[in-house]
Amino acid sequence: MDKRGPQLGRYQIDTNHSTITFRSRHLFGLLPVRGTFAIRAGTVDVAEPLTDSGIRVEIDAASFHTGSRQRDEDVLSARFLDVGRHPVMTFVADHVDRTAITGALTAHGVTRPVSLSIEQADVSPGTIIARATTRVDRTEFGLTAARGLAGRYLEVSLEVTCVRM
Repeated sequence: MDKRGPQLGRYQIDTNHSTITFRSRHLFGLLPVRGTFAIRAGTVDVAEPLTDSGIRVEIDAASFHTGSRQRDEDVLSARFLDVGRHPVMTFVADHVDRTAITGALTAHGVTRPVSLSIEQADVSPGTIIARATTRVDRTEFGLTAARGLAGRYLEVSLEVTCVRM
């Protein structure tokens, strides 16, 4: 690990080596649900000072997967994510430091502030691997169907590999 921090410049998120996982509760909070989303594309612009850095990530909304075909189809429908009208979710960071990334998440056509806690960051020449977590309230994005039945909060974990361009 490079103690000096990442090299300045633009990094591309390696979508084949990056994951977004989430946990929630189902059936009035009785049953755990785990799932994934795929990152479609993303860039990280590392600047000096670090707080001037920028991040933009595109998440494929249709990649929502929990292993339950019926649940996945329901969440992808107009009742929840409405991937026909909103195929991409985006996250754009407006503040980056060594412990947190804050920015705006757009899902289902609604943009809300989100803060990610950086759990781990490994830096080597030309590569950044980071793990971060956040909690998302789906109702803040207008996803209000199945109140009580479907979990309101998603505990989201990201593991992202970035390669310098």
